Amino acid sequence: MTMNAGWYLRRLSRMGPREVGGRVGDAVRRRRWRSARPDCPRVTGARFTAVLPAGTIAAVPPDAAKRLVAEADRLMYGHAEYFGVVRDDLTDPDWWCDPKTGRRAPWGYAFDVPYRNEDAVGDIKQIWEPSRHQYLTVLAAAYAITGNERYAERVAALLRSWWKANPPLRGVHWISGIELGIRLLSWVWIRRLLDGWPGAAGLFEGNPVALNQIWHHQRWLAAFPSRGSSANNHAIAETAGQFAAACAFGWFPSSARWRAGALRSLERHLRGNTFGSGLNRELATEYHGLVLELGLAAVAEADAAGVPVPASVRLVLLRMTDALAAIVDCRLRPPRQGDADDGHGLVLDGAGTDRWGSLLATGDAVFGRLAWWPEVTGTDVRTPLLAALVRPYAKDGTGPAVSRPASRPAHFADAGMTVLRGPGEIWCRCDGGPHGFLSIAAHAHADALSVEVRHDGVDVLADPGTYCYHGQPEWRQYFRSTLGHNTLQLDGADQSVSGGPFLWTRHARSRVLAADASGGEVARWCAEHDGYRPSVHRRRVELVAASRELRVVDEVRGPRRAVRLAFHLGPAISAELVGNRAALTWTRDGEDRSAVLDLPGQLTWRAHRGEAGPSPSSSGGGHPMLGWYSPGFGRKEPTTTLVGTGFSDGGQGFATVLRFRG
Repeated sequence: MTMNAGWYLRRLSRMGPREVGGRVGDAVRRRRWRSARPDCPRVTGARFTAVLPAGTIAAVPPDAAKRLVAEADRLMYGHAEYFGVVRDDLTDPDWWCDPKTGRRAPWGYAFDVPYRNEDAVGDIKQIWEPSRHQYLTVLAAAYAITGNERYAERVAALLRSWWKANPPLRGVHWISGIELGIRLLSWVWIRRLLDGWPGAAGLFEGNPVALNQIWHHQRWLAAFPSRGSSANNHAIAETAGQFAAACAFGWFPSSARWRAGALRSLERHLRGNTFGSGLNRELATEYHGLVLELGLAAVAEADAAGVPVPASVRLVLLRMTDALAAIVDCRLRPPRQGDADDGHGLVLDGAGTDRWGSLLATGDAVFGRLAWWPEVTGTDVRTPLLAALVRPYAKDGTGPAVSRPASRPAHFADAGMTVLRGPGEIWCRCDGGPHGFLSIAAHAHADALSVEVRHDGVDVLADPGTYCYHGQPEWRQYFRSTLGHNTLQLDGADQSVSGGPFLWTRHARSRVLAADASGGEVARWCAEHDGYRPSVHRRRVELVAASRELRVVDEVRGPRRAVRLAFHLGPAISAELVGNRAALTWTRDGEDRSAVLDLPGQLTWRAHRGEAGPSPSSSGGGHPMLGWYSPGFGRKEPTTTLVGTGFSDGGQGFATVLRFRG
């Protein structure tokens, strides 16, 4: 996927004067750096002191340790999977090769590499992900737990291989600040976890190559921060990594300045990226998790180094943790909202560890759980390690008094998210919030007024997910389209206008008109958006506890328009559509479950499953694919999508009723 002149003009139109000036300065600096690459200042007497307190490793639960070591053993054999691609070459990887396409990124000055062009580079996510070195933190953790030096030796060999293959400012791994920031955070933890290994000091503080890499990473991050319309989760990853390295590897003349600057930036961006309610402003749930992980890791480094952190940083992380506890379903699954690329801030666990349970466990250890929090029954490695470094929040009575929710929040007015809950663990997310964050809303989907419904943690009406970012523009367009969500489309168009894979040039504006999720007999929500001006799409949702019914009524106020109403079923759901009634069946924990979906009779209904060709519609247009669900980045599987076609008629409502049985 290459960007043409039109994209650059559209992108420029979403920037303010200050951002334009900053980017001009960046361009000048990149040009100057092409021929001016200073060497790392000489470092003498460096020592690593940010070690884990005695007894920390012994606090790791045995089952979590067992999962970690099993994962480390797979990695020792070179086996891993990234975004649906299985690899067996990680004993000696080619750091520049994309195994999915077989292409190898070109060598040269980093800022000349056309990383968005898959024909030239390959799938950039496949290349970048192993070089975040999060699988090396797993190997290092396995050494810390077992004392087996083969894990440490493999980590050392792979780091030396990477450092040799990727000298400063050369090649694809020196392009994106988020990659440098997360990589620095991984290196901090690798050094910490290898502390008992005799070769640790010689690998890091006693190694001129390592010192040069660490210094150049921090110099790069100080020079090229994500700016303006791009200052989303990338900015937090950059500053968290910079801050962590400046705390733990504070061996350079610039370390104090880098540390202070990164902390100021981290505090500003954490506040800027987070609603007062605690939800992430990108309204992309996985990025809520990423930012929370990065923030907790940064605070851990501050406390380990004795660096004071503004109270606002801990307060944002506390609110994010309480918000996460509020929105998860009975199986601790949060909404599938907006973009998701399986990105993590800090990986210290093996396969099978629940990411969201781990974050809530850490929140309990650091902030203290509230009575309404859901129970976390799983275990993880990361929680006791972070908790050993982070000063407990206000548990000693010295912290600021903070008002936390006395009962489980259900409506987040600033984020426009409402969660309706009913008997039988019915969970329904209603979306009436802003279209993403900042002027480009990079990780938003055209999903205004969409609903997401689960029963006992099973996706019934599902958000299909993300699947891809670069290289497959048709799939990127589908998974973030209006038709790709459980909402209503008019005249075959999206509610918001896309200007590129991470750029929206016109944003639908939503507003919530009513939200009552207080737990009474009937929970209600109503909202509307203006994405189809002059028409207005209004949706009402009611969850009736006694009958276990979810009622959805869609109204189109304005002139007669062609309508498509989509409901995407989860991959576990089988559907039999007869006329405008769909019988839904699935199995959960060995038990058969069922529901009936009565669809609006004014529309003509058709079931689609795993289609990758044009689908006819009443508007005379088509859509290249329908009936897909992405369980994770780079992976997709067929599922059933029910699409009704017809026309709006003077405000007449389209009523849908979902009835759960048994």
